Parts: sequence; C-alpha cells; structure tokens
Amino acid sequence: MSTVFIALQTNEETRPVIEAIQLDNPAAVIDRQPAMVKINASGRLVIRKSTIEQQIGRAYDLQELQINLITLSGNVDEDDETLTLHWNA
Repeated sequence: MSTVFIALQTNEETRPVIEAIQLDNPAAVIDRQPAMVKINASGRLVIRKSTIEQQIGRAYDLQELQINLITLSGNVDEDDETLTLHWNA
C-alpha cells in the first residue's frame, strides 16, 4: 500500500489541526521538523472538520488548511466536512 502525506507549517494555528489529524488517523506517522510537520499514512489520510473544530473550539472551514499547507501527496477528495488523501487502486 502506498503512503500519502500532508505537510503543514509549524505554528500556533496548526498545532490543534495536527492534533485533530492524529486523533482521526491513529496509525499515521508524525514527522516533526523545526518549521513543518509532515503526517504520513499508509493508503489513506482523513482530515475531518468536526474534529478540528473540537480541538480549536470554533467553527473551521477546511479551506483554512491552504494557509499553512506546504505540500501533500495523494489523490484529494474534498467536501465541506472532510479532506481525504488516498491513492486509487
């Protein structure tokens, strides 16, 4: 199975987002670097708006990820509630 990933800048805005991604993807591997965090997952990585909102304590639009996004790898499926990275079989 291929690995997908998302890399985000490390700052106060992304810390709770990264925690939310960890909660929704417990098998994901978190690679913390000085200026970025890369989250790797085997096959699929799901980012849920509701989990991020629980972590930050306010409404969240998944488009806000774009502000701190460095790069990602995988096919992207996105709607108002989730962003999913995966590779087509």
